[in-house]
Amino acid sequence: MGLIPQEIISQILDRANIVEVIAGYIPLKQAGRNFKAPCPFHHEKTPSFVVNSDKQIFHCFGCGVGGNVVTFVMKQEKMEYPEALRFLAEKTGIEIPATAVKNNHVAELRQQILSANDFTSKYYHRNLISDKSDLAKTAREYLKGRGLSLENVTKFQLGLALEGWDGLLKSLREQNFSPTFLEKAGLVIAKNQGAGHYDRFRERIIFPILNARSEVVAFGARSLSTDNPAKYINSPETPLYTKGNFLYGLNWAKDAVNMQDAVIVVEGYMDFISPFAAGVENIVASLGTALTVEQIRLIRRYTKNIVMLFDADPAGQAAMMRSLDLLVEEGMTVKIAALTTGEDPDSFVRKFGAEAFVKCVENAQSLFDFKVQFLTKQYPADTIEGHAKIAGEMLTTIAKFDNAIIQAEYLKKLSHVLMVDQDALSVELKKVKPSGFRAPLAVVPVKTVSQPIRQVEHNLLRLMLEEKDFVSLSRRDIALTDLQNTHVRDIVAKIFEIFDQGREPTPPALMSCFEEQDILDMISGIVASEDSIAGDRHKMYRDCTLRLRQENQKSQRQEILRQMEVARNNGDHKTLEQLSYAFNQLIKGT
Repeated sequence: MGLIPQEIISQILDRANIVEVIAGYIPLKQAGRNFKAPCPFHHEKTPSFVVNSDKQIFHCFGCGVGGNVVTFVMKQEKMEYPEALRFLAEKTGIEIPATAVKNNHVAELRQQILSANDFTSKYYHRNLISDKSDLAKTAREYLKGRGLSLENVTKFQLGLALEGWDGLLKSLREQNFSPTFLEKAGLVIAKNQGAGHYDRFRERIIFPILNARSEVVAFGARSLSTDNPAKYINSPETPLYTKGNFLYGLNWAKDAVNMQDAVIVVEGYMDFISPFAAGVENIVASLGTALTVEQIRLIRRYTKNIVMLFDADPAGQAAMMRSLDLLVEEGMTVKIAALTTGEDPDSFVRKFGAEAFVKCVENAQSLFDFKVQFLTKQYPADTIEGHAKIAGEMLTTIAKFDNAIIQAEYLKKLSHVLMVDQDALSVELKKVKPSGFRAPLAVVPVKTVSQPIRQVEHNLLRLMLEEKDFVSLSRRDIALTDLQNTHVRDIVAKIFEIFDQGREPTPPALMSCFEEQDILDMISGIVASEDSIAGDRHKMYRDCTLRLRQENQKSQRQEILRQMEVARNNGDHKTLEQLSYAFNQLIKGT
C-alpha cells in the first residue's frame, strides 16, 4: 500500500484552518493575532495554549506540546497519521485515492474491525428481516409495538442475534476472520480454558453504534426475555471503540444539529430513535451514561447549545447532575428539559407525539433554575444548614463560568432565591477553588529538553521559519555540521530538502515531515513565540552565521589540539607535524 501523495497532504494543510478545527473541540478566545485557551492536554488554570492563525500551528507554553492541524487531530481523536489526514480530508472535501494508505499496523487493525463490524451488522439485520424462527417473529412484533416501521428498522440498521451459540462466529470464519481477531474486535467471547469461542450476543435486538462517518464501531443489544437481569449489554472497548467517545445517532443527526445550532441529548437507543423517526432530528443519545469530556467536545463540533433530557428516575437525574458542571467548563450553553413523570422520550413521543415533545424542549429550564430546584429537594431549604449546602453546590457551578458578569448575575439570582446576603455569597465564592480545565484521556506531562538549544541556533531557525528569504541565504552560507543541536540540524536539513524541491517550507508543511513530538514542540514553540525580533533581521542573520563559523573553527582547533596531544604522547612526530601545519593554516584563515 502506498503513501498519501504529498500534493494531497499539502491541499489538506491548506484547506483545514487550524483555528476552525480546534475551535470545534475547545473554546478559543482571540488574543491579538493569536487565539488562546486552557490547554486540552494538561491541567492548568491560566490559559497557555496558543493557536497561531497566520502560521497554522498550535503550541502550549505550559507543557510544551505543539504541532499543526494534523497533530492536533491525532492527539484529540486518538488517531494515527493516515486516519487524521483522512478525517481532515473528509472535513474539507478533498478526495484521497483508495490506495493511498500508509502501511500501519494500528490503522490496518482498525480497518479490519470496521470490516468485521460491517459484515456483522448486515448479518444481524438479515436475521431480523427474513429469519423464520419464532424468536425473529417475536422481535419483529416487539419493534412494531414500539412504533417502528420497516423503514425505521432499515434506516437504523436494527438487527437480531438468534438463539444459537456460534451462528455469527461461523459466518465470520467463512469470511476468513479468525476467532482470536474476533475476540479482539469484541464480537465473540473465549470459552474457559481455551476451549473455543462463542457469540457475544444471543437472543437480543441489536443496535449498531455508528461513528460520525456512519461506520459501525460497536453494538448495543437489548434482551427479548423479561427474565434476563441484563436488559442491555454493549460491545466491550476495542481498538476502535471507547464508550465515552461516541454519541448514538450523531451520524444521522449532525446536519440537523448544525442547521438548528442546538442538540437534544437523551440517554438510550430508543430515546433517540422514536423522536428522530417522528421528525425531531437534532437529537443524540449518550449511550446511557453521564456525558464525558470527549462526548461534549464531539458535540461542540456542531453546536454550543445543548438541551439535556434524561430520565426522571434517580439514575437519570444523577447522570444529569454529573454532566452539568462539565458542560459549563467546556463553554456550552445548557438547558434542561423535563417530561411528564414516568415517561421517557420514547414513550412520550409514542403517547403524545413529536409536537408535544418539541414543546417540552422549548420550555426547558436554565441550568441555574434546574439545579436550584434539584438541590431544594435534596436539602431542607428552610434551615440555615440547608441554605449553606445549596449555596455551596451552586457556587461550585457559578465558579466554573469564566465571565465575571455572568457570575455576578447568578450571585444576585442565588441571593434572591435563598434570601441570603449577596456579599456573603461573594465571600464564599472566592473560597471555591477553581477546578481548571479538564484534561482528556491522554495527559501530556511537562517535560524538559535533554539537549538545550543554543540562542544562536534558536535565532537562525526562527529567521528561517518566519521568512523564506533566509532559507535561501542559509542554504548558501551554513553547513549542517555547523549546528550542534541534533533536532535543529534535522529541522534545517528538512527545510533545505523542501526548499530544493521548489516547495515553501511553511511550519505546517515542515511539521508533516516529522513524527518525533520533541521536534514538533520545538518548531511550534519557536513559531508561536510572541516576542518580536527587535532590530535589523539581516544583521541578526549575519551575526548568527558569523558566530556559527567562529564556533565551528574553534571546535576544529580544539579537535586538532586534542589529536596533537595524542600524537605527542605516542611519539608520532610525522602526524604531529601534519597536525601542526593544519592548525597554523586554520589560524591564518580566521
